[in-house]
Amino acid sequence: MTEPSDAPSATAADMAAPDRVPNRTAAFAALANLLGDRFSRAAGDRGQHGRNESYFPPILPEAVAWPETTAEVSRIIAICAAHALPVTAWAAGTSLEGHALAVEGGLSLDMTRMDKVLEVHPEDMLVVVQPGITREALNAQLRDTGLFFPIDPGANATLGGMAATRASGTTAVRYGTMRDNVLATEAVLADGRVIRTGSRARKSSAGYDLTGLFVGSEGTLGIVTELTLRLHGQPEAISAATCAFHDFARAVETVIATIQMGIPVARIEFLDEDVAAAFNAGSGADMPELPHLMVEFHGTPAGVKEQAERFGEIVAEMGGAHFTWADRPEDRNRLWKMRHGAYHACLGLRPGAMGVVTDICVPISRLAEAVAETRADIAAQGLVGPIIGHVGDGNFHALLLVDPNSPDEVQKAKWVAARMAARAHRLGGTMTGEHGVGMGKRHLMADEHGPAWQVMGAIKAALDPAGILNPGKVVPGPDSDALLRETRA
Repeated sequence: MTEPSDAPSATAADMAAPDRVPNRTAAFAALANLLGDRFSRAAGDRGQHGRNESYFPPILPEAVAWPETTAEVSRIIAICAAHALPVTAWAAGTSLEGHALAVEGGLSLDMTRMDKVLEVHPEDMLVVVQPGITREALNAQLRDTGLFFPIDPGANATLGGMAATRASGTTAVRYGTMRDNVLATEAVLADGRVIRTGSRARKSSAGYDLTGLFVGSEGTLGIVTELTLRLHGQPEAISAATCAFHDFARAVETVIATIQMGIPVARIEFLDEDVAAAFNAGSGADMPELPHLMVEFHGTPAGVKEQAERFGEIVAEMGGAHFTWADRPEDRNRLWKMRHGAYHACLGLRPGAMGVVTDICVPISRLAEAVAETRADIAAQGLVGPIIGHVGDGNFHALLLVDPNSPDEVQKAKWVAARMAARAHRLGGTMTGEHGVGMGKRHLMADEHGPAWQVMGAIKAALDPAGILNPGKVVPGPDSDALLRETRA
């Protein structure tokens, strides 16, 4: 694993500024001495850590490291700090805005070997984990406790990556996002210091909320090496359903009425007629090619029955149809497996296409307007762009299918994404509800935050004055003015 690569990559290393690379050789020698075969400069290892899930070209790091303990992460970061070597954390690699690409070269810090459940406290309904464990692996280990971790972004992401992007997903309408379910962290700062934020207590008024600061920071402020997570009781009964509507506005009105009536839905998802068609083709479903809601209720058998009946009454009043219930576990699993496979199913609508996936989040009262305007933009550009979303909290995604060999189509998709972000701002929302900023939406941060973006930059400078932690992401940098000019041209 430690053999040298064939030749220097004309990628990330060549993009780094000269004053940021004073002594790569010394840094790599120290890291190899520390980690042995858990440090690599091999082309294959670098290539695996230079890919991404969107339109960004591969950007290879100069080296890869696989730590196994907080102490090792601390030593690694101290070495990198001493030699001004950039460090970009890596986990499952499922992010959509280039978060984990080493745009200034340096080290890709692969956290996937730090994948242990450290402590389970059923009586306190919390668990302490390392960041490399995936959400599915965690819930498999919790199965016998009667508890589970509910945040479900679809992909089997790692908990560290989910915390870094402040992930949410299909269950956020009931259980909240990562922001609401991370009680404490252990993190390594840019100089190698280890700090703890938060505690096992459910609340605190002791000083700044550093846990909230690290959740969503995308590895730009520190490397999280431990997470204390809130758990929830496994529901005694679960029921799920799908229903169709002849127009999206009525579906949104159904969602608003359901929430206003206090019906505690666990999931409430929207998909448009293109997604329904993709499910029919890819999963053998038999859905009318109309806008649909997919819902799920959690609770006691009596409670779930009452919630489902009340929801059914609202659907009938709103003109919904084709109501199909899934009470058996195998039917529910099939339903949500289909929902989580929406990306790959939609790719089938245009074989050979690449998906440019973007999300925004708006107040629910403006959701129908936001979707209608987005659909008009997609049509105006001549693109195929199925829409799916977590309507319970006003968050939706456009899956823009483009020819990867057509710069014109990729540019059209970027135009639609920029229009979506501007629309979210105009309607009182945010340019991303759960995907995060990374490098893909960094140029839009000033539009959303105004002077507060510079405050974020000041926080970054205070905690990482040399700028070695995931440079080129989230906060202002030397290239920020050029990015803004390019976007607004």
